[in-house]
Amino acid sequence: MTRPWAVIAAMFLALGGASAVTGYELAPPRAGEWQEMAWPFPRDGWPAGRAFRCNAVDCGSVIEVYVRPKLGFCNCDSGVADDDEVDRVADIDMISPRFTPLKAGDEVRVAELRGRIRAYEIDRPGGKRAAVGIAVSHRCDLLVAAAQGEGDAALVRRAVLTFLAAPNIKTWMAATMEGR
Repeated sequence: MTRPWAVIAAMFLALGGASAVTGYELAPPRAGEWQEMAWPFPRDGWPAGRAFRCNAVDCGSVIEVYVRPKLGFCNCDSGVADDDEVDRVADIDMISPRFTPLKAGDEVRVAELRGRIRAYEIDRPGGKRAAVGIAVSHRCDLLVAAAQGEGDAALVRRAVLTFLAAPNIKTWMAATMEGR
């Protein structure tokens, strides 16, 4: 004969296990799962930045993010004013010169910096990919981030914003922006 409390306990254990698996699968990627890599782009008028990669197991798809300051490049009064500015400065064109905005961008706050974020579709050898461009400002300086991934733009956006919120990355960004 089965005891009622044993059946109830087994049901709670099964539900708890299912909840834990679901929570793990839906959890945003942790910043520690990103690996720094060499800056992959040719030199231009700005210093090279830092590049990071997160694998599909940790982030839901392979995602790369490229972050760098552009000191003295921002409108000191209005900061990052509109999506056209994000299109121009966020380095999406370094990933691919063929990029198409998916929709209007949004205001974003990264660390203590304010600006805009916008999602794109880019043409790459082997097919189209999702990309995100971020431009945030502090006084007359910009910090830009461009990211690309195999997943959809919403996944790339979530992963990159989580990464940029990591304490070690926020510390680096603040030091970079104050390092004039």
